[in-house]
Amino acid sequence: MKNILLILPLLFWLGCEEQKEEPEELDDTPTEVTLWGEVYSVEDTDSLDLGYNQLTGSIPPEIGNLTNLTYLNLRSNQLTGSIPPEIGNLTNLTRLWLNDNQLTGPIPPEIGNLTNLERLILFDNQLTGSIPPEIGNLTNLTWLWLNDNQLTGSIPPEIGNLTNLTSLYLDDNQLTGSIPSEIGNLTNLGGLYLQGNQLTGEIPESICNLVDNTYIVITNNQLCPPYPSCIEGSVGEQDTSDCP
Repeated sequence: MKNILLILPLLFWLGCEEQKEEPEELDDTPTEVTLWGEVYSVEDTDSLDLGYNQLTGSIPPEIGNLTNLTYLNLRSNQLTGSIPPEIGNLTNLTRLWLNDNQLTGPIPPEIGNLTNLERLILFDNQLTGSIPPEIGNLTNLTWLWLNDNQLTGSIPPEIGNLTNLTSLYLDDNQLTGSIPSEIGNLTNLGGLYLQGNQLTGEIPESICNLVDNTYIVITNNQLCPPYPSCIEGSVGEQDTSDCP
């Protein structure tokens, strides 16, 4: 009898332990985001048009919480600092305008997450570093405007994945290396602007795939002859002093 009396409290305690519910995980996803003094609903904000608003300071990383955005326009302000990597969270974006600011630093590789983008407009900033190869993930792009920055390094061959491009502006940077042969894949281009860089080597013959539909500007580089006959008359001025 004594043993039974000792076991009963133990069974009661075990039963109580089994009935304890697991604590619920707290959802810490923000429902609102404050940007430049204004509060925006995460759920309801699908467009943010703040161009020409004299905005200053850096782009807050919290902007990456507005995951329903399809349109983000911050152009023609006085924004400084780098493009936050959190911009890669905005996977519903179709248009991203950050041009005409004073943005510095590299283009974050996370931008390659924005596979719904149709227009990526970053010109007239002070962006540095190389064009990330992840940009080749953006196969829905029609406009890619990276001109008038301080970008260095070579044009990534992955740019040839962007077969829906109708305009490609890479002019007036500090790009080096050769023009990748993959540029010839961009047969929907209406305009290819590579002037004002430090591109070297020979122009790939594949560029002839574009000449029927594409206005091509490649002047003021260091490209070496012989030039493809299809564009020989439009190569313009080149610094050939280092050519073999």
